Amino acid sequence: MSLHIYDSASRKLQEFHPIDPNAVGIYLCGATVQSAPHIGHVRSALAFDVLVRWLQRSGYGVTLVRNVTDIDDKILNKSAEAGQPWWAWAYRFEREFAAAYRALGVLPPTYEPRATGHVPEMIALIQKIIDAGHAYVGDAGNVYFDVTSLADYGSLTHQALSDLAVDDSGSEPDKRNPHDFALWKAAKPSEPKTASWETPWGRGRPGWHLECSAMSWKYLGESFDIHGGGLDLRFPHHENEQAQSHAAGFGFARYWMHNAWVTIDGEKMSKSLGNSLTVENILRENPAVLVRFALGTVHYRSMVAYSERTLTEAAAVWERLNGFVQRAVEATGEIERAAVTALGPAELPAEFTQAMDDDLNVSAALAVIHEHVKLGNSALANTDDVETQREQLLVRSMLDVLGLDPLAEPWRGSEVQGAGSDVYTALDALVNQILERRAAARAAKDWPQADALRDSLAAAGISVEDSSEGARWRLDF
Repeated sequence: MSLHIYDSASRKLQEFHPIDPNAVGIYLCGATVQSAPHIGHVRSALAFDVLVRWLQRSGYGVTLVRNVTDIDDKILNKSAEAGQPWWAWAYRFEREFAAAYRALGVLPPTYEPRATGHVPEMIALIQKIIDAGHAYVGDAGNVYFDVTSLADYGSLTHQALSDLAVDDSGSEPDKRNPHDFALWKAAKPSEPKTASWETPWGRGRPGWHLECSAMSWKYLGESFDIHGGGLDLRFPHHENEQAQSHAAGFGFARYWMHNAWVTIDGEKMSKSLGNSLTVENILRENPAVLVRFALGTVHYRSMVAYSERTLTEAAAVWERLNGFVQRAVEATGEIERAAVTALGPAELPAEFTQAMDDDLNVSAALAVIHEHVKLGNSALANTDDVETQREQLLVRSMLDVLGLDPLAEPWRGSEVQGAGSDVYTALDALVNQILERRAAARAAKDWPQADALRDSLAAAGISVEDSSEGARWRLDF
């Protein structure tokens, strides 16, 4: 089976055929740097990080362009309220997003262009659209896209113009049609002059949708393979991006991939819920690897239900996976990273490859990893060094596809024991009490009592391993 992805435009699972058989170009809508990143913001980065890792493992050269929107209404409004220059405000939060990506082990993009650095390209794109008869100039500084001029407008989200909501606020009286949207927005007297640029149509600043079309054009060309982003960007942002690019004569994205969002108690993660759930605050209380595990091992098109229980469960599973890797290294030595990253789809377990090729089915892939952890634990118990080495290689290689190899940066050497919740800490204390009683029974040569205590833990899904340093426990589910 070759890679199949769910194309949001056709609403079908499609076999993936890149324009270049050896390379893939991806444009991912990145951050609008108006405020600190919360866990809802980084879901998209994590989902597409797994895509990039799997494409690279499959032998493709990957060009990932992830933009930064560093000028828009919210940035201008919030910076003004705070008494800060808009550009300094945007850069502050751009750095916070970059720190969040690094902390969660997200691979850096090939390039991360800022909107403000691409005004000449935006002006050139607007002129193309005007020349093609799909845009018009309103009042000085305003340029609008004429949605009625493009036959396939609405095709991405399968909506007809008659079904679309209309902005009836009257704030843009120079629009010909209430559905038309701004390519270029006239400067306002209340806004800093540094937040506008001179154009043939008057001084102003770019519309949000235009920015991404111009930057994808510059770095990926008129046609590229995959456009990605959060589900909430499909309309109007991605619909309008596609319309602009098609109007300019570009083929634009061949496949569209959209990740679902994070929910808190069934409600979409949003700024109103996010003040206590910024990445910075979450990472003060929880190891980054558990946050990545909780957010990144759910299928990208499925909602992530975030809660303290989510992290508790992540801690339990991570303890099992990481525990095997550490014990395997202690027993037979560490396999070098180069060998771990060298395994391609043909060398990895077939079930894992099939799961990843099935629209990045990370849940099924994780089940395969668990099966190989079981095999590795059996090899350890039987002191089979050859098989232990083999399973260390496979488990770490599969985890690395998910960005979770315990011996890769930034996880190497990180301490997660007892992390994620007080529940896990309490469990560790209770199990250790039983292990102390078992050690006392063994010292007294009360073997029936020692075996009974070990069996009681096994019945609860807890395995005990004896070593020269004492007994250790792990969860077996």
